[in-house]
Amino acid sequence: MYTVRKVTDDLYWVGANEHRLALFENIHPLTKGVSYNSYLLLDKKTVLFDTVDWAVCRQFLENVEHVLAGRKLDYLVINHLEPDHAASIDEIMVRYPETILISNERAFMQMRQFGFNIDDRYIQIEEGDTFSFGDHVVTFVYAPMVHWPEAMVTFDTTNGVLFSADAFGSFNSLDGVLFADEIDFDRDWLDEARRYLTNIVGKYGPQIQALLGKAGPVLPAVKFICPLHGPVWRKDFGYIIEKYDKWSRYEPEVKGVLIIYASMYGNTESAAINLASKLREKGVKDVVVHDVSNTHVSWLISETFKYSHVVLASVTYNLGIYPLIHNYLQDMKALNLQKRTFAVIQNGTWAPKSGDLIREFLDKELKEITVLQDELTIISSLNEEKEADVDSLVDSIIESMKE
Repeated sequence: MYTVRKVTDDLYWVGANEHRLALFENIHPLTKGVSYNSYLLLDKKTVLFDTVDWAVCRQFLENVEHVLAGRKLDYLVINHLEPDHAASIDEIMVRYPETILISNERAFMQMRQFGFNIDDRYIQIEEGDTFSFGDHVVTFVYAPMVHWPEAMVTFDTTNGVLFSADAFGSFNSLDGVLFADEIDFDRDWLDEARRYLTNIVGKYGPQIQALLGKAGPVLPAVKFICPLHGPVWRKDFGYIIEKYDKWSRYEPEVKGVLIIYASMYGNTESAAINLASKLREKGVKDVVVHDVSNTHVSWLISETFKYSHVVLASVTYNLGIYPLIHNYLQDMKALNLQKRTFAVIQNGTWAPKSGDLIREFLDKELKEITVLQDELTIISSLNEEKEADVDSLVDSIIESMKE
C-alpha cells in the first residue's frame, strides 16, 4: 500500500521509513528509526529526486508507481551517491526504461564503482547549469564533502524548493509527519538532528560553511528545504540554518558543563556526581553527566558539540587512559571538534596517569581548545581532604564560563 504526501501541488514525498535498522552506517544507534526521503515532481516531464536504501525499496516503488499513475518516469536526479539514497537506482532504471539519469561527473564515476548499469542513459551536468522539466527550471550547486565528494544540491527556481541532499537532515523516522512545523522540533528532534550532523558530517564544517555561503544569495527565494533524511522545512528556515551555521563553525549552543566519566567500581563516578552537585549549587544551570561505558559515543559527540565546557573524569587503566575515554577523544579528533574548554579529573590507586595523558592528547590533537590548569587527582576514592581541590575546580570552571 502506497504512503505519500504532498510537498507542493505537483511535488510529492515518495520516500520510506526504516524501523528495523539498528545501526546507521553500522555505527550509530537508531532508537526511533530513520527516513529515506525521495521526491517526485509531476511537470510536463516527470522527475524523481534521489532514491532510497534497498531495505525499503518495495515501499518506495509502490509510492512512485502510485504518484506516476501510469505516466512514464522521464528523469532521475541524483544529488548524493551514498547507498542509503542511491541503492535503488538500478531498480528504477529497469522498471522505467525511458528514464534518464541527471548528475555530475563524480557521481557517475561512483555509480560505475558500485556497479550500476547506467549505459548511455544519462546527462552529466556542471555546477551552475540549469535544466527545464517544463514549467520548472532547476539549477545545480556542488556541495562536496557534505558529506561525500560528489554531493550536490538542486534548487527549483520555479517553486523555491531546495533539494538539500544530506544537509539539514536528521535521524528519526517520519511516521506520517512531513513538515518540521508539524512537530515540536526543538523538543523532540533537535538532539537527533545534532547527533546526525555532528557524527556524519561534523568533520566537514568548512565545507558546510562553503555550502551555506553558496546558498546565501538564493536563500531569500527558498520556500521549502527537502533533505534526504528527516522532515521538510517550509517555515522558520532561520532556526535550522542558524543551528547548522553554529555546528559547522564548532561554536557551542549552550554555555554549560558536560561531564563524561569512566568508572570501574563507582569511585570516579562518585567524584563526577560530586562535581556536578557543586556546580549546580553554585548556580550553573546546564550540567549533564554521562557514563562513557553505557552511553554510545555518537551521543557523547552530539553533547560535546552542544556544550561549551567538558569535564573528562577517567580512571587509569593499564597506566593509560580508560579505553572508552580514549575512543571518545579519538572521535573528537576525527570530527574536528574545537573551541571548547576542558577540565580533567584523574583517578588511580597506585599510579594515576590518565589525566596527564588526556591533557597531552587535548593539547596536541585538538584545535582552539583551552584546558584548565586546575586538575583533580584522586587516589582510589574521593575523600574530605580533596574537597578543597574539588571546590577549586568548580570555581575554575565557573570563572572560565564568564569569558
